[in-house]
Amino acid sequence: MTAVRYKRVLLKLSGEAFSGGSGIGTDWPTVNKIALLIKKLFELKVEVAIVVGGGNIMRGHQAEQAGMDRVTADYAGMLGTVINALTLQDSLERENIPTRTQTAINIQQVAEPYIRRRATRHLEKGRVVIFAGGTGNPYMSTDTAAALRAIEINAEILLMAKNKVDGIYSADPRKRADAKKFEKMTYMQALNLRLEIMDSTALSLCLEHKLPIIVFDLDSPNSLERAIAGEPIGTLVSSEV
Repeated sequence: MTAVRYKRVLLKLSGEAFSGGSGIGTDWPTVNKIALLIKKLFELKVEVAIVVGGGNIMRGHQAEQAGMDRVTADYAGMLGTVINALTLQDSLERENIPTRTQTAINIQQVAEPYIRRRATRHLEKGRVVIFAGGTGNPYMSTDTAAALRAIEINAEILLMAKNKVDGIYSADPRKRADAKKFEKMTYMQALNLRLEIMDSTALSLCLEHKLPIIVFDLDSPNSLERAIAGEPIGTLVSSEV
């Protein structure tokens, strides 16, 4: 039995996590694999909330570069996160994990509206809660949504799942062989070094509310279990080194 250090966590999944490495669209075996990883936390009685990105379907800033109005593009991206959330919800429910999706924009036919007290109650009852639609505002990333929701539900840690990167490096380790990995760092170090962990708004929120962050590779063996057990995995960002 894994010893659990964190009882309530927020897991941030990028849209690319749903694509199976292609970066575009949905890879069903990959989604099912993610569901099985989350199931392990569920079986350990960890209260799990999830924020999903939508980059595998639509990225607002990329659409803007192609000529699309940025606000419209961002709302389209929010709808992309809803697609990913419903896809993950279905996969979790097929594993007999009670799951609720809440959205920051009203789509009541397919998901609940985001209500903090209701989300907290779902977690207390042992349900996995997926937050979709980002913050509901254009120009705000799903990283910011992850930090905001984690603070709102009193999560003990924000788990930032990355694809094929096992932490924070001084440069992209896929491009630079001499990139240095950080085992631990402070929020201010991350902000000052302008490392691409998450956007500065999200990082500043975590700094202000002292919400620790673990950046890790989701594909690493037993990564989620090790993270919630407090084992050294990936990179820990907190107030102290």
